[in-house]
Amino acid sequence: MASTAPLVVQASLLRRLQKELFGSRVDGLLSIALLAALLAAGLGFFRWALFQAQWAVLGANSTLFAVGRYPVEQQWRLWLLIGLLALATGLSWGLLRAFPGSGGVRALWPRNDHWAAAILAVLALWLPMALHLTPAIKVRWWGIFALLLLARWAAGRYGKAIPQTYRRLFPLLWPLLYLVGMVLISGGLGLVQVPPSEWGGLLLTVLMATFAILLCFPLGVLLALGRRSELPLLRWGSVIYIEFIRGAPLITLLFLGQNILGFLLPGGFSPDRVWRAAWVLTFFAAAYVAEAVRSGLVAVPAGQLEAARSLGLPMPLALVHVVLPQALRVALPATVGQFISLLQDTTLLSLVGLLDLLGTARTVMANPMFLGKNAEVYLVLAILFWSCCVALGLGSRGLETRLNPHSPSAQKA
Repeated sequence: MASTAPLVVQASLLRRLQKELFGSRVDGLLSIALLAALLAAGLGFFRWALFQAQWAVLGANSTLFAVGRYPVEQQWRLWLLIGLLALATGLSWGLLRAFPGSGGVRALWPRNDHWAAAILAVLALWLPMALHLTPAIKVRWWGIFALLLLARWAAGRYGKAIPQTYRRLFPLLWPLLYLVGMVLISGGLGLVQVPPSEWGGLLLTVLMATFAILLCFPLGVLLALGRRSELPLLRWGSVIYIEFIRGAPLITLLFLGQNILGFLLPGGFSPDRVWRAAWVLTFFAAAYVAEAVRSGLVAVPAGQLEAARSLGLPMPLALVHVVLPQALRVALPATVGQFISLLQDTTLLSLVGLLDLLGTARTVMANPMFLGKNAEVYLVLAILFWSCCVALGLGSRGLETRLNPHSPSAQKA
């Protein structure tokens, strides 16, 4: 039976494709036309990418795209931070696979992990060669990739030997690593200060997006609870804030934050332009997250809170332990969708004079040496943003599966 199973699956797949693509004569003609158009477009794109496109603009400005005007003599901090992130990612990835629900070596490396490792290997080997990076930078990238896979293998293989007390503390590694990263990037604790005006490129985009995402979520939860509060002042204050922020375009709020905030606050208390934009993004996204969380709160039956209160739980504990877990599970897709929109909204920072990834690309394309190289630059930017958005989407779906009370993994846990 095991030898005939792949044949049965292949036959059923072929029948399904035949039914969906060639169910009738009209469907067959449309399918052939669309497949021919897609094939022609794909061949044209690969012909342009392999033989006509000039990728030298990316190799010559790779550092500028990555970190902007960050001082060269201090860039070792960023390499250290990337190494720490690779180590933490590999450990987290391996620990998630160390408890797959069914034992066995194969469960530690499912098919999706093989594909992910293969894609990472191709990128780690091909990108440094395609961008014509220096040998030292190539060795660093290959070392970081090896560290990621080594941590993944070690955590997946020996994760079960770690005591449960220490495993529960492992999620605290990520906020701690974020704080360490902020110190490495900006300076302090004996490191040379690097002002935010020298940050740029992908570094600034990721930093602004992560800062806003991490802070807008708890702020949005508080606003959603405030909007459903029985205290009139708290409820109407939350309503006014949410409706005002949602009714104003983000670019308008960014210009207000850049221009008016500097006049309202004294000179010593006015934050840097980068942090003004970061707080505007945070407050803007919090209003939309609050509405997503409020939809989850509405979806939770009122009897859940009443049952928790009847068991003697005070209101704060009833909200934290009974209502919010159910509401956040319902609101998770909409919340992650807002996070993805927030990541894409960081491209507006270039309009207020910050050299984020898009602003750096415009600066590069304004150079007379690289005129006419717009397609190559914008294509790479699109791939970078798409990769980040896909990572958020995949993480969201994985979290939904783990939080689903009807899933096999949740029932076994």
